[in-house]
Amino acid sequence: MSASLDDGRSRPAQTTDPVPTPASRRRTRERLAELRGPSVPPRPLDARALAALAANPGCRRRALLDGAGVDKGALASRLGSPAPFGQSQFAIVRGNSFEAKVKADGGRELLRLFGVEDSGTVSVPELSASGPEGRTARTALALREATAAGGWTLLDHPLLTLEVAGSPVHLEPDAVVVDPAGRWTVVEIKSFPMLDGAADAAKVGAAARQAAVYVLALERVAAVTEGAEVGHGVLLVCPKDFSNLPTASVVDVRRQRAVTRRQLDRLTRVEEIAGALPEGLTFDVRERSAEELSAAVEAVPHAYAPECLAACELGFHCRGRAREAGEVQTLGRSVRGELGALTTVGAVLAAARGEAGDPEDPAVAALRRARALRQEALTEAAACR
Repeated sequence: MSASLDDGRSRPAQTTDPVPTPASRRRTRERLAELRGPSVPPRPLDARALAALAANPGCRRRALLDGAGVDKGALASRLGSPAPFGQSQFAIVRGNSFEAKVKADGGRELLRLFGVEDSGTVSVPELSASGPEGRTARTALALREATAAGGWTLLDHPLLTLEVAGSPVHLEPDAVVVDPAGRWTVVEIKSFPMLDGAADAAKVGAAARQAAVYVLALERVAAVTEGAEVGHGVLLVCPKDFSNLPTASVVDVRRQRAVTRRQLDRLTRVEEIAGALPEGLTFDVRERSAEELSAAVEAVPHAYAPECLAACELGFHCRGRAREAGEVQTLGRSVRGELGALTTVGAVLAAARGEAGDPEDPAVAALRRARALRQEALTEAAACR
């Protein structure tokens, strides 16, 4: 699904990819269960993880592990490279407490931020159902009914679906508000403060990328709902200054939405990645040894970048392997892009010394020029002593 950025209305995307049959979907699910481990429940993807996956679409390793529902944190621990990050229990409790305050009394505080003073006139449909498929269907029905009713509706923790690399991913935004004009607005509730009307830029950026994923998922439903329009202005709700009073800011996520959509489209389908792996390979952390798991992980290509350390549980493992191989991508994507065909540190040094490399290659020429300038500077410095 894609949408014009000027009007916010979603339209079905044109695609030439073959439509998966029920049999092919079943085979894919069975193969992913084998990779994960038959007795291991799948770890669901959330919007934060999906935004991180979209930021590195070239990483087949993450695409496969996320698609199979592998617990990358447990896998990294078994490999001896646990990721030393994660949200503290205190932050989780504080976030849940603030969200409960925002949504208390039928969402009175939240609706006030939309300019609705009488929350009693707002419909709050029941979205509970059996299983994720049932909840997704109930959410879609509630959105259609709210749009047709032409009033204010608050959907608390709706469940949406987005297809990623050929596999469905269930997503649960904090809330979606439908206004009388049929516009659907994503609400992101965060516990970091807005000081003097502004919040930390890095945290706002992360929230915008996460919200963009929800916008894409909503567009799937809006595409088959008459009169529906998905707003690209997401309402970010945070505590005001150092109080617990909710305040809000509208964040335009059109750029994040476009980038995320483009990156997700670039992801190789999970079944293609899985089909290239040898039979019997598995990431079952309960049944396999660390050596077997390491071999399984190395069988899937990765695309490490320094940003992975803050976004992927396997980031430290992949960095260690990349350093052992002397890969230049450990220096960052921009450096990797500038060096072209020179993919290892050894190749870069050899090219700079004139021992290898095509002199007509701009990267090789630039390295040799840089080395000559360095030698000239060192010679002058020594002469001045």
